[in-house]
Amino acid sequence: MRQLDKTPIERMVSPIQRFMQQEKSGGIVLGISVIIALILANTSFKEQYHHILEYKFGFQWAGNSFFEYSIHHWINDGLMAIFFFVVGLELKREIVAGELSNPRKAMLPIGAALGGMIVPALIYVILNTSGEASSGWGIPMATDIAFALGVLYLLGSRIPLTLKVFLTALAIVDDLGAVLVIAFFYTSEISTLHLIIGAAILLVMYLGNKMGVRNILFYAILGIGGVWTAFLLSGVHATIAAVLAAFTIPANVRISEKVYGDKMQSLLDKFRGIDPNDKIPTLTNEQLHILEEIEHTSSAATPPLQRLEHMMHPMVTYLIIPIFALANAGVSLDIDMDHLFSTNVAIGVALGLLVGKVVGVVGFTVLLVKLKVAPFPEGMNVKNLLGLGLLASIGFTMSLFVTSLAFTNEEYMTQAKIGIFVASIIGGVLGYMVLSKSTK
Repeated sequence: MRQLDKTPIERMVSPIQRFMQQEKSGGIVLGISVIIALILANTSFKEQYHHILEYKFGFQWAGNSFFEYSIHHWINDGLMAIFFFVVGLELKREIVAGELSNPRKAMLPIGAALGGMIVPALIYVILNTSGEASSGWGIPMATDIAFALGVLYLLGSRIPLTLKVFLTALAIVDDLGAVLVIAFFYTSEISTLHLIIGAAILLVMYLGNKMGVRNILFYAILGIGGVWTAFLLSGVHATIAAVLAAFTIPANVRISEKVYGDKMQSLLDKFRGIDPNDKIPTLTNEQLHILEEIEHTSSAATPPLQRLEHMMHPMVTYLIIPIFALANAGVSLDIDMDHLFSTNVAIGVALGLLVGKVVGVVGFTVLLVKLKVAPFPEGMNVKNLLGLGLLASIGFTMSLFVTSLAFTNEEYMTQAKIGIFVASIIGGVLGYMVLSKSTK
């Protein structure tokens, strides 16, 4: 059979698909979303912008309202749970078969991530010792993996692959640290009953994994309808439920690569052996059965964890994170400087990210190398490590998210966001410049 020409819709979608396949595209889309949010918050649209975000909706049953939250709340607790679910999938994959699976290789990015969390938090606490302002210490601990990798991939093939892998592993460990901080320090009053219910459903998902259940729908229904709902009602932040649910997803294959290759070859030979009928644009029953078996075999050879991650990653990168940025990055820039520096929140966040991240990432990494705990990856030196440390200071998505949990005071939230913007922009630009020069 001849290969069919592209349909009009395929020709229209093709450029979009090519754009989405580029690693830097996620950072570009996120940057555009931030700019749009800032425009909406600093023009005549600002009242409508904030009004829409505070609009509440939920479910009604027998005259009673359930889960009635603002759009802003649904984005931060609902959509971001999907983001954290994918973070959990990435983390489990790295632990099972990635950079974090080899203890010696994992020590360096883990150490860098720990340094990049501890030093920024200390700088912030030193500058904000008391009151509600002191609760923002978790804000400068986070690294935005989409933005940081987006800047790194702008440099293309000039950057050694080991640097990209190192930054990815560092950012994933950093995300895990942020999840733990949210779980233990940014959680409201806990409902023990709902927490027990959520834990029981998690146990069912874990047992399903061990018994060989690979149906994604099984985990989706229990994860969303059970674990997420129970954690949302328990007082523990619902994003924690997403990470825990991700760890129950099977990461193993049912058939090995060799068995898969042999079986696929056999099925393809059978398919080729059937006389094609070019006159009829449909398949015979025999051909359909072979294709179904090919699909079933491919499914058995693909871990559900990777299938879910591959399926959900574009949605998170190009829909959920941009929506989150639109809802959270809208800060009025018409700020009185006296109000901006009425506390040390802005300066604490900015220095925590821009200085703390660099000192923590570079310092802890060099220390581990000097102590011979682990060697530098091939292609890495102190100069391009400095560039990676600067990129790690791009806090953005996670920092904005922690800001929404740390403060109820609007003034503090605005000050923190300004600090995040300033540090992220300077860190991104300087990181690009340092890495660009170090690769020449």
